[in-house]
Order: sequence, then structure tokens, then C-alpha cells
Amino acid sequence: MTTFHTILLLVAAFFAVFAQAALDGARHWLGAQLDLLPALMVYAALRTNLATMALLAMFGGLCFDTLSANPFGITMLPLFGVGFVLHVRRELILRDQVFAQFVLGLAAGAATPTLTLLLLLTGGYAPLAGWGSLWQIAVMGFGGGVLTPLVFAALALCDRALRYRPATQSSFRPDRDIRRGRF
Repeated sequence: MTTFHTILLLVAAFFAVFAQAALDGARHWLGAQLDLLPALMVYAALRTNLATMALLAMFGGLCFDTLSANPFGITMLPLFGVGFVLHVRRELILRDQVFAQFVLGLAAGAATPTLTLLLLLTGGYAPLAGWGSLWQIAVMGFGGGVLTPLVFAALALCDRALRYRPATQSSFRPDRDIRRGRF
């Protein structure tokens, strides 16, 4: 992957975290905030190298923790864990099929807040967790499943529109004779 692809992913993570903090309409309707970072992590795990995926986990996790009540840096490990599991097995995953993207986004969207909650409980923090947390994790999982194919489509569109594509070679060689007329 190119440097452009890495920068595009980091800019998308920045805008995803900003949109989560600024737009809270879904939070009032559903009772939970939809999270775009697990969907971006699924894309990074399946399409980029390990360094880009780790950079996205660090940058996205730190940006997310800056604007949330979480301790600084706690979200990086769950994001990286989800991405690493997918990155190790990406040869076995049908990454171009929408259903596979939905299922992976569903799993990542539910696993990331669950792992973050486990880290908070293990670290001695007292997060507000109860039966309502199950609803929030379910909404975040389903939202991640719906958003992941959209993230794949949007980043593929940006990649096609903004990245330089080399010209393809012509099927006609310059050293070939072209005979005109009757044989």
C-alpha cells in the first residue's frame, strides 16, 4: 500500500471520530452511538499492511479517547486486537463480498466495545455498565455491520478517484508490420 492510502485512512479516522462526537442524532434515537472505527479497522486489516493497521489503531484510539470519558489510550488495544485477528486470517476471508463485510463489521463492532469494557473493569475503573450495555453493544455491532460495506465502497471510490493509475499497454506492438490491401 502507498503512503497516500495510509494518509487517506488516517484522515477518514479523524473525520469518523469527529462525526461521532458532533452528530448525536443516532444516539438519541437508538440509545447508543454508532462507531465507525471498527469498520475502518476491518477495512485496514483486510486491505493494508500491518504497520498501517497499527497506525490506524493508535491514531483512531487516541482520537476516540480524547473526546470520550475513557482513560487515554484504552481503546487502542481492542482496535488493534480486532484488526490483528482479521489481518492474520485475511487470506481466508472473502473480503470483496458484501455479506462477509457485514459479518466482519458486526463482529468487530460488538467486540471492540466489549473488549474496552473488559479492559476498564480489569484496570480498576468503574464504568456505567448494566443491562442497558447489552443493548448498546448490540446496536454498535449491528451499526458496524451496516457501516462496514459502506466504508469499503467509500474508500474504494476515493482510491479510484484520487490515486494515480499507470497507463495500460496497448495490444499493438510498435515492431509489428501492418499490411494494407490484398494478400
